[in-house]
Amino acid sequence: MDSWLAPDVPDLPGSGPEPVIWDTASGSLAVAAAGSAATLYACGITPYDATHVGHAATYLAWDLLVRAWRDAGKTVTYVQNVTDVDDPLLERADRDGEDWRELADREIALFRSDMAALRVLPPSHYIGAVEALPLIRDMNLRLAQRDALYEIDGDVYFCRSADAAFGSVSGLDSDTMVRLSAENGGDPARPGKKDPVDPLVWLTKRPGEPSWPSQFGPGRPGWHVECAAIATHYLGVTFDVQAGGRDLIFPHHEMSAAHARVALDGIGEPPFARRYAHSGMVRLDGEKMSKSRGNLVFVSRLLAAGHDPMAVRLAIIAHPYRADWDWTPASLSAAATRLAAWRAAADRSTAGADGSASGAATLAAVRDRLADDLDAPGAIAAVDDWAVAATAGRAAGSGGLIRAAVDALLGIAL
Repeated sequence: MDSWLAPDVPDLPGSGPEPVIWDTASGSLAVAAAGSAATLYACGITPYDATHVGHAATYLAWDLLVRAWRDAGKTVTYVQNVTDVDDPLLERADRDGEDWRELADREIALFRSDMAALRVLPPSHYIGAVEALPLIRDMNLRLAQRDALYEIDGDVYFCRSADAAFGSVSGLDSDTMVRLSAENGGDPARPGKKDPVDPLVWLTKRPGEPSWPSQFGPGRPGWHVECAAIATHYLGVTFDVQAGGRDLIFPHHEMSAAHARVALDGIGEPPFARRYAHSGMVRLDGEKMSKSRGNLVFVSRLLAAGHDPMAVRLAIIAHPYRADWDWTPASLSAAATRLAAWRAAADRSTAGADGSASGAATLAAVRDRLADDLDAPGAIAAVDDWAVAATAGRAAGSGGLIRAAVDALLGIAL
């Protein structure tokens, strides 16, 4: 599956520090990726209603991580999936009387357009669930060979008891797991299950639904095994960072890790992610922005209304990525004002040579803040300070460097 065109990223002098991020599994800050290479898997959209500001906030967070890694001199391999067959997509298509493939194709195209407008660096591999079916079938076969699967009326489940490390990602108790499973697409009350939170890895064919052949008969894949199969195929049995919204910690990330641990043998370390990074939730009027509530602010509609995509990006990254926050028209207006001030300051300080120290100091500050758990608000504050100095005529000659730094590190084109 094609992703989107990459924006040009300016070269900067020197290199940035080693990025650290908050690791959900350990509950502590940790080096995001040791060594000269970095690998990232970010869970992608289910394409039935894209792209709202909550989506954008998540992918902008990982875009900042990729930019910080690249600035630190690392070679980055970034994989993102698209769950282009799943219950929500099929239900929306049925509700609207639309072919599910046409719905998916349209929303994927819209997502690509939004990501390009926001200058998000595209993943190295952008993989749909349908095209990954051979990988998913292979992982399911491995799970079956390890006696980790069982059937109920043709549906195939993964047995959580097969994974001795189950729960190590989320750290949740059993009651909370059951509740979250019920809230996030699971079926803990289904009769015949060995454990309430055991997830589906293969759904037998339902009337009127798409299906594909497998060793279990015709059907379609479960969500968690999809990501486990794609991530480990493209990034290796063990990779650096699994990323997504906080609502994916359980069951999705817990289950994907469990599938990989049971199906695959690690070489010197356990399979799946070394670190787990999670972004906060975006609210509207105090309520989490979600499709089920219908309280969505769409990036495409903001752009169609004439808002500068750089202002939209700036409004989003002005919040700590792990925090919950509220989208408001005032926040977008403030971002537009800030963007205009930065552009005016860069224009004012392009000529001259006495601002090189100011530019270098600002670049160092932006690098330092981004490397510290993607502190974009701190990086923005450093650019604000520079803009004040430049507007006052105290940073002549630094405009070119700051344009490049803001572009390369924050993704904002001035």
